[in-house]
Amino acid sequence: MNVRKLLPLLFLFVSFSFYAQSESMKEKKEKIKALKVAFFTTELELTGNEAEKFWPLYNTFDDKQFELRHQKMRAYMKRMSDGSLDKISEKEANNFLVQMEDTEEELFLLRKKFTQNLRGVLPSVKIIKLRKAEEDFNRKLLHQYRNKGPKK
Repeated sequence: MNVRKLLPLLFLFVSFSFYAQSESMKEKKEKIKALKVAFFTTELELTGNEAEKFWPLYNTFDDKQFELRHQKMRAYMKRMSDGSLDKISEKEANNFLVQMEDTEEELFLLRKKFTQNLRGVLPSVKIIKLRKAEEDFNRKLLHQYRNKGPKK
């Protein structure tokens, strides 16, 4: 499995671990969002005009993406971790795979629409830089989480 497919799952796990800690999920999400805004603004070198148009689009996209991952992927992860995978029939497994693929396709279509909307706001080079900035931010977030995690 390649890194691009693992990052969303890792982000999901990070989200769940934040939820389990004392600070509320909403507070954690807001902190991450603030860090993301600062990071992206620096990495993309957004002008005032670009930022004014970019952030409402990005925030809408990010919220929808989070909602999809949080709602659907959480159900998938629960199903995969509760031991029932060893007991499901081939037909049930096939249906489960179709549901997972449908969610992945929804995420892809959401990203595609977002990219199309950005084309009227940012130059293509900055759209590509955004993808890299998202990956870099997620990698840094994961690295920071690993360093703060419980020591074994």
